[in-house]
Amino acid sequence: MDMKFFNKWPGNVETKDLGLATYMNTKPTLVPRKSHGRHAQHQFYKSDVSIVERLMNHMFTPGHRGKRHKYTSGQCSGNSFTNYENVKSAFGIIEQKTGKNPLEILVKAIENAALREEVSSYQIGSMIARKAVITSPQRRIDLAMRFMAQGAYSRTHGSKKAIAQTLADEIIAASNNSKDSYAIQERDRLEREAEGAR
Repeated sequence: MDMKFFNKWPGNVETKDLGLATYMNTKPTLVPRKSHGRHAQHQFYKSDVSIVERLMNHMFTPGHRGKRHKYTSGQCSGNSFTNYENVKSAFGIIEQKTGKNPLEILVKAIENAALREEVSSYQIGSMIARKAVITSPQRRIDLAMRFMAQGAYSRTHGSKKAIAQTLADEIIAASNNSKDSYAIQERDRLEREAEGAR
């Protein structure tokens, strides 16, 4: 029997961005919550964690902006089953809207939303200087998924849309490289800042 994500979708998806290919695990797992955080203390071990599980982990604190909460993450935090159901429902909506494998759409969305450059600050004497730096592949994936989770969650505030619906919309928009996607907007903003700091 072939293993499938959520017992529905195959995981044999090709990553076209060769820089990210090593860091994106698309091997199918029936229940993408099997690691239980055992890789959290090791620097590159999260590359072995399924990309769907990593998205679910980002959905635990989607209200974070920097070091504080902009929105409360109350309805998402602390409950794996809630995030599991939200991601599963989002995948169902993606398949319904696009007619394609949702994992394929997710991988394409991550490739599009993954920024290539960002700004790093460092101190010279009493002055803080900013310099453009190339973003590492692991961080590119993490930031892309963080921005998708934040964008989906912020769109549920003040609307009657469910988080699964907004997450599906965000992933589809990012896969189309659309300016409607919060992740694409953040990628463009950070890359513009880096261009100005060169």
